[in-house]
Amino acid sequence: MQNTIKSSITFTGQGLHSGHAVSVTLHPAAAESGIWFRRTDVDSEVGYIKAHWDAVNASQLCTLLVNEHGVSLSTVEHIMAALAGCGVHNVMIEVDANEVPILDGSAAPFVEKILAAGIVAQNAPVRAIEVLRSVVVDNGRGSARLDPAQEMSIEFTIDFDAAAIGRQNKVLKMANGAFIKELSDSRTFCLASDVDAMHAAGLAKGGTMENAVVVDGADVLSPGGLRHADEAVRHKMLDAMGDLMLAGGPILGRYTGIKSGHALTNFLLRKLFSDPENYRMITCDDAVSENLPGSGIDSSDLLRSYS
Repeated sequence: MQNTIKSSITFTGQGLHSGHAVSVTLHPAAAESGIWFRRTDVDSEVGYIKAHWDAVNASQLCTLLVNEHGVSLSTVEHIMAALAGCGVHNVMIEVDANEVPILDGSAAPFVEKILAAGIVAQNAPVRAIEVLRSVVVDNGRGSARLDPAQEMSIEFTIDFDAAAIGRQNKVLKMANGAFIKELSDSRTFCLASDVDAMHAAGLAKGGTMENAVVVDGADVLSPGGLRHADEAVRHKMLDAMGDLMLAGGPILGRYTGIKSGHALTNFLLRKLFSDPENYRMITCDDAVSENLPGSGIDSSDLLRSYS
């Protein structure tokens, strides 16, 4: 069945790229409504933005949604990943700025409060997007693909010169709390050499050593070091999970990203939906639902508090 949250949840923090203070409140929503954002700092008639792949606009270093009125919201990928990993299908998200707060750089603070608020089943079946034909996009530097599968799984490969990251590969089936246990606490990362360039481009104004993993060669500069030896590739999988949630429903398919990013994953969704022969919508019975992200989750899946 479709799910929403039992009660409203509020987060406050700083925008990673804008550096501005931001407040976000999640509200329960009716079955079949999907996931919507509402910018509360603009006129109410133009502030609604649907969390959907065709609302994504090209942007550096984050996922940016723009509605038909030109109202935008950036850095939605972590909260979308948390909703996907917790199996939440319907929610209204109010934001009082043009960017979702970065919090600690991962999805774990979102997951923690969603689980604490509780998740409630609704009287409507989940409809999933079943991949029927393989779809691939490649920009010469990286690639992303979706292949038919009976569950959702993600494989990701990254390769950086910095020895603290290097080449990493990971594969996960996303049911049974895998996202919460394996990916949700992995933080965004960057190279120390890129920080000045991002600042010069007007980006990462809210970035700190506390909300991003910064590496310099073989050294991890952020206090406390890494949460996982392969935290970087885990975070790329987290990002992919959030970007794939913009499909409009859970995906039954295998996602493979090789040095991919937000833009390539969105191009992949656009290619998937460009041909009706690539996919079909199915109504999920209990057996299919057991293979979806968010199935079999428990509050104990999050191993510690991130509040």
